Amino acid sequence: MKLTVDVNICRGHGRCYSLAEGLLTYDEDGYVTPRGQAIDVPADQVDDARNAADSCPEGAIDLLED
Repeated sequence: MKLTVDVNICRGHGRCYSLAEGLLTYDEDGYVTPRGQAIDVPADQVDDARNAADSCPEGAIDLLED
């Protein structure tokens, strides 16, 4: 599975990285990193990635099955 964050939609609420701490981090402005690229989601963090995607009010996070 891969995770992407749309930089044009993300508003920096922080819900995603608080739910997927081992997978997502944030920058000095409070926006999730990385944005604008696809990252691999380790098997043990798939549930966290799904929770993060589901929590985004803008729907900026997409999960792509391999």
